Amino acid sequence: MEAKKLSLKQLFLIASLIFGMFFGAGNLIFPVQLGQAAGSHWFWAVSGFLLTGTVLPFLAMLAVSLTNSKSVYDIARPVAPWFGTVFLVAIHMTIGPLFGTPRTAATAFDMGIAPLLPQGMQQGAMLAFTALFFGLAYFLTVKQSNLMKWVGKYLNPLFLGLLALILLFALLLPMGDLQQHVSSAYQQHAAFQGVLDGYNTMDGIALLALAVSVVYAVKGLGFEGKSVSTVLAKSGLVAIVMESMIYLATVLLGVSSLGTMKEAANGGTAFSDIVTHYTGNVGVLATGVIVTLAVFTTAMGLFVSFAQDLHRVFPKVSYLWWLRVIAIGSFVTANAGLTNIIAWSAPVLMLLYPFALALTVLGVTNKWVKQDHSIYAWVTAAVALPAFLDALAASPLADLTAVKGLVSSYHQLLPLASEGFGWVLPAVFGFALALLWKFAHKKSLLKNV
Repeated sequence: MEAKKLSLKQLFLIASLIFGMFFGAGNLIFPVQLGQAAGSHWFWAVSGFLLTGTVLPFLAMLAVSLTNSKSVYDIARPVAPWFGTVFLVAIHMTIGPLFGTPRTAATAFDMGIAPLLPQGMQQGAMLAFTALFFGLAYFLTVKQSNLMKWVGKYLNPLFLGLLALILLFALLLPMGDLQQHVSSAYQQHAAFQGVLDGYNTMDGIALLALAVSVVYAVKGLGFEGKSVSTVLAKSGLVAIVMESMIYLATVLLGVSSLGTMKEAANGGTAFSDIVTHYTGNVGVLATGVIVTLAVFTTAMGLFVSFAQDLHRVFPKVSYLWWLRVIAIGSFVTANAGLTNIIAWSAPVLMLLYPFALALTVLGVTNKWVKQDHSIYAWVTAAVALPAFLDALAASPLADLTAVKGLVSSYHQLLPLASEGFGWVLPAVFGFALALLWKFAHKKSLLKNV
């Protein structure tokens, strides 16, 4: 049978779905924040940011397809079945009800609704807004087939149109040049700091989960076998090119804004101030519409992937019930406030990203690795301790004297550790040990024949 050909319309529809599912408010506000912090060192900073903000999610999506995975569990299962379950739950709780989905609604409220209301009405309005937000996301994802229709066809193009309008204003009427003050974090190793800032988008770990929904959407269009990976590669490339262009534009927007205003406390405030600068009183409302559309498409994708994956691992609990878990859990967490959500997500991301990156690379190289248990186990074991220490360094416990000493020793002894990449060399070392172990084991078997 002749393989089905991908039409241009299908290419852009799937690309729009991919883009809409993982481009949310975090992807909008963190580049602006990076631009204001990096100043004239923006080029190296955005280069690092694009690595974890676009390339890594693209590879994660390919890893899911190339390993024929049906969930995050399948990606991690070669390490051990128990690890697959733990990793799946950890990923989905992080991008789901603990941090990811609550952040979507909290960001939309802080940037679009809160500035319009007096302080005394904030809490009640937040409750009402998040109830409506997550209630609508639940309603639209009850039937999984709605995802392609609502995200790919309607919401995402509307969001892109509104965002393009704001960026056009910035291009025609720049607030300043690109030779701006560089904050201390970007004085040296700006590219490394950019990579770490890309962690905040959560895309690297989110796409390990969200890619499953994309794979189902591709299969729903009639593609099968190897053609699924080909379609994902082409559509994913279109999606990350679109995202990269927006990242670059918003980073430059952040840099140039320093010609008129001071560096803001966070990217959300910075983006709101910039939009207001260009559009006056209408700016707050415009920001609210743009951000709400951005985060709502992401929330829908997170809802579906959370319910799909956890239903497969825990089949006695239905897809519908898992949707209720993430809807209610996200509503509760979102009302803790955006500041608390971002603060507590940092150590969790520093813990999970090394595992996610290692599993993504192993998945992409599946043609040679072949989901070999010993390779997966050695690499994962080697990554575990540095990942824990990176998380500890990013946690509130980092100010304790004993923790300071431990983290300081770790940063001094292991190359790249002080930049947040202490897990890289151990991962390579673990891979080498796995190959040596396999060679020695094979040689021993041959001797006994």
